[in-house]
Amino acid sequence: MPLLWLTAIVIALSLIGYALGRHRALASTGGDNRGLHSLPVYYGMNALMKSIVPALGLMVIWQLAQPLVIQNRIADMIPASEIADDANLSLVMAEVRRTAEGLDNAVARGFLDEDTASNGRADFTDMTARLKDAGQVVTNQITQPVLRAAQAYRQMSATSNAVMTAAVLAVALLGAGWGVMQSRRDFRARNVVEQGVLVILIAAASVAILTTIGIVLSLIFNTIEFFRLYPAAEFFTLLEWAPSFSGRGGASSLGILPLLWGTIYISIVALIVAVPIGLFSAIYLSEYASQRMRGIAKPMLEILAGIPTIVYGLFALLTIGPLLVSVFGQNGVGWMGGGRSVMTAGIAMGIMLIPFVSSLSDDIINAVPQSLRDGSYGLGATRSETIKQVVLPAALPGIVGAILLAASRAIGETMIVVLGAGAAARLSLNPFEAMTTVTAKIVSQLTGDSDFASPEALVAFALGITLFVLTLGLNVFALYIVRKYREQYE
Repeated sequence: MPLLWLTAIVIALSLIGYALGRHRALASTGGDNRGLHSLPVYYGMNALMKSIVPALGLMVIWQLAQPLVIQNRIADMIPASEIADDANLSLVMAEVRRTAEGLDNAVARGFLDEDTASNGRADFTDMTARLKDAGQVVTNQITQPVLRAAQAYRQMSATSNAVMTAAVLAVALLGAGWGVMQSRRDFRARNVVEQGVLVILIAAASVAILTTIGIVLSLIFNTIEFFRLYPAAEFFTLLEWAPSFSGRGGASSLGILPLLWGTIYISIVALIVAVPIGLFSAIYLSEYASQRMRGIAKPMLEILAGIPTIVYGLFALLTIGPLLVSVFGQNGVGWMGGGRSVMTAGIAMGIMLIPFVSSLSDDIINAVPQSLRDGSYGLGATRSETIKQVVLPAALPGIVGAILLAASRAIGETMIVVLGAGAAARLSLNPFEAMTTVTAKIVSQLTGDSDFASPEALVAFALGITLFVLTLGLNVFALYIVRKYREQYE
């Protein structure tokens, strides 16, 4: 049964439990609310929560655990010859799951019937041809054992889904029945419901924490796998980035330093553009602009924050790059050979960061107490002197924090770099040369028909955790500065 239908049935059962629980509570007092410990709605909510929460919780946990359990069983079906010495089994299993999804799609679109898709003795060439017809990308990693494992994966998943459906419906029915049976006049339904709501709120707040932990663990495990295949010392010290997919890592030079340099260099150029413009805009909007002007200018400035980054990348490629070439190219001073460069990406990224810096700085400047301004005016200072000597020093910690947060945003940008800066990994001080960043290389290493068990693919996880640590450090430092000095002016 599809998950959507199963969820709808669980919701319907819980609503029936709500109605029965409320009705039974009222019936226990002859229809008089005053004889109940709680309002009738709490008795209904008790039955509803006891039905829907455990049932949906079981469904979510089952869906999360099912791939792991099935993967452990399917892994034994793949011959050792199909897994190279430097391969990662989890990434091979990802290909099995992708092939299983392709079989599902082929069956749904009529290119395969269910019997053929589940037949472990079906002709391999015919099956792969039908998968291609159904739109599945068939790579050289889809071998006959992988296809057989995908068929077994589908069968186990179908069996597991059937068992899950029965279990979820049973839990929903039992929960609703339990809640209805508890609907007596002396039952403290309100206390139980409020405690249940508290548990639900705690679980919702835990989702972000658990998601972060899951992301970090996935990066760590695959990074460890990468460092088993490639020396960590070379990764952090080599001055060259030259992956070679033909030799499965033997001829590759995977040094992160050129990528880190490109990331930092482009981010510095972006901040040089964004910080002055954003800060001056914030000063004008908070200290000089009238309410009417502020109501018009601030929303228009913040429209920039809603533009997709791919649009900024196209703007850099089609407008900023040719403009810079006309000035600094062969027809100008001769410093720039092409439209893609550090300056091209940095200027576009700086424009993208302007509303980020401006909005945060504006809020921080407005948070400076008016009494400080009034005291400065009382001593005879002008408005510009008050801003320079009183307001900005008071808001400086928050402004520094906003700049650091903008820097972490610049470090994590991808599309502007891909379109505006090029793909050359080099160490150079010339801002008119093409360079690349860590994020751009993560995309390129995991895009295309690559061997996901090779060091050249696994290096993306090492790049990702390096970038994660770098941006996390900037965010923590920014929050530290804001919190340390903010209370001095509150």
